[in-house]
Amino acid sequence: VQLQASGGGLVQAGGYLRLSCAASGRTFNTYAVGWFRQAPGKEREFVADINRSGGSTYYANFVKGRFTISRDNAKNTVYLQMNSLKPEDTAVYYCATTRGSWNSPDNWGQGTLVTVSS
Repeated sequence: VQLQASGGGLVQAGGYLRLSCAASGRTFNTYAVGWFRQAPGKEREFVADINRSGGSTYYANFVKGRFTISRDNAKNTVYLQMNSLKPEDTAVYYCATTRGSWNSPDNWGQGTLVTVSS
């Protein structure tokens, strides 16, 4: 599976963006998909994930109530709706897939930059 993340950009604090992670291949629905982010000078951190069917989601505490992850398996795409953005959300956002745990993701996308101005 190859992943292509898109949708990043520059937005003011309080604004919103929707990221997309488009996958190639016929096995996309056999993977859980997660979003991670890496801010300048910081380690990559988990943001949210969604299971294969889309029926279960999990969020990092710092995005709960602001971000929503969803997927459309017919379109081989996972979305991350980001609302009420804060300057501290500024980072490169990556999507990844796994059939096991996030300790060993199977695939990574190339990342999309989100910049939130104050």
